[in-house]
Amino acid sequence: MSTTTTGERKAGQVWTIEAVRELGLTTDVETAAAILGVGRTKAYALARTGEFPVLLLRVGRRYVVPVQAILNLLAVE
Repeated sequence: MSTTTTGERKAGQVWTIEAVRELGLTTDVETAAAILGVGRTKAYALARTGEFPVLLLRVGRRYVVPVQAILNLLAVE
């Protein structure tokens, strides 16, 4: 499987710790939301209000999510 930062996984994909680590340093909000079990619309609403469950970085009009922040939330080192 190739590394992706755009969440190119099939619907219903089970996110394993290894699969999350394969994402690299950052991912997008949609992928982070899928990993955390949050819907796309809700994820962007949380991002806009600063309530997304992990650190988000704003880069222009995009949100970037550090993969390590996701792993930290899941209590994985």
